[in-house]
Amino acid sequence: MSPGCSGRPGRAEGRADIIDGYIYSGDIGLWDERGRLRIIDRKKNIFKLAQGEYIAPEKIEIVYGKAKYVAQVFVHGDSLKAFLVGIVIPDEETLMPWAKEQPHLAGKSFEEVCNDPAAVDLVLKDMVKTGKELDLKGFEQVKKIHLTPVQFSVENDCMTPTFKLKRPQCKSFHQEVIDKMIAEVEAAEQAK
Repeated sequence: MSPGCSGRPGRAEGRADIIDGYIYSGDIGLWDERGRLRIIDRKKNIFKLAQGEYIAPEKIEIVYGKAKYVAQVFVHGDSLKAFLVGIVIPDEETLMPWAKEQPHLAGKSFEEVCNDPAAVDLVLKDMVKTGKELDLKGFEQVKKIHLTPVQFSVENDCMTPTFKLKRPQCKSFHQEVIDKMIAEVEAAEQAK
């Protein structure tokens, strides 16, 4: 929230999102340790899990983006489920040296490594570790991931020209894999 609309006189005048001279932009911010406001998400991107916890997926994606093996990540969840899943594009420069040390992966392509259960497990464990170190709550951690070598891009309509994830398009692009991960998590939970 800020007074006025900097550089755009009259742009937001008369709109319902100006209250007491402040513009409500739909951004979600977080005050950092130095008293600065950081924009961490968009209000429209927040959703509620089945147990009632609110999720800001972009915040979680920023945290997971700091994990050793993650180049890009898309976190998915919805109000009918109590957990999150993720589509991860691994960092090839860190994953492939690990793969070369694994006897069953030596000489395999990046795509083949992405499909290997040991690689998926390695990346997921590192993401969860990073999430814990950076204070993600248990319900904010993904339960299952899918590794893909296909980057999110403007060309596959998963990103805007300013390199922000297009959430509905990412979901649609990966819907089959998302549905499979959800079914696997639910089956594992029922088997307990």
